[in-house]
Amino acid sequence: MLTLGIEASGRSAGAALLRDGRLLSEYSLNVGLTHSETLLPLIEALLKASGVSLSDLDLIAVSAGPGSFTGLRIGAATAKGLALPGGIPLLPVSTLEGLMQNVSEFPGYVHPILDARRSQVYTASYLHGEKVLPEEAVSIESLLKKIRSFPGKQLFLGDGVFPYRELLSECLGEKLVLASPANLLQRASSIAILGERNFSLAKSAEKFRLHYVRKPQAEREREAKGLRDYDLLGEKRGGETKDRLLPRNYPIDSGGYEN
Repeated sequence: MLTLGIEASGRSAGAALLRDGRLLSEYSLNVGLTHSETLLPLIEALLKASGVSLSDLDLIAVSAGPGSFTGLRIGAATAKGLALPGGIPLLPVSTLEGLMQNVSEFPGYVHPILDARRSQVYTASYLHGEKVLPEEAVSIESLLKKIRSFPGKQLFLGDGVFPYRELLSECLGEKLVLASPANLLQRASSIAILGERNFSLAKSAEKFRLHYVRKPQAEREREAKGLRDYDLLGEKRGGETKDRLLPRNYPIDSGGYEN
């Protein structure tokens, strides 16, 4: 089985190829360019260097959130664009579970944290690969209150570590463990591993949806202004189009897979 993993939920863009559990290649870029500039060329270079064509793929797995709204949409649109022509099955993978997979051999609690801005982090908590706290957007203080009584070492990873490192150290002391630089941020190889493991859940690209956890800011602002009758793309439900907030090549909504 040959799986392409795509990761674009954060600052870096990445792609990886996995064949029957063995990592063939992984490319990652974090050089300040936008994912719209880097992601597709990176995937094309990965496939070419690996001697693989799109028709060889059995699955495309893509990080589906939570994370950067723009990055998630670019990653999803790219994955759908690759999957649709050949009918390649597509599988959304939780960004937080992907981070957990980076450190799957850690024996204690694992807390991936992604900077959600507005003084919040996207997070969930895991023990031996099992989720013990749900995915949510909360303040770091709220998370620390929930986990303070957890016994043993506690590992943190994700870009939320950067702004909150001192606070984590103050609250957890010697219980705090930080992931190594190689595993601190999102990795496409982890997305590919989880995709292959859950291949039976894959569906057609047409049914793919993202998992934001928290509503995008544009949607929250529209709701605050009383524009609830317009969807995420600025289209009036059941009627005409008004002020599209996203380009037409990002037909991505929230919610995992359609039923």
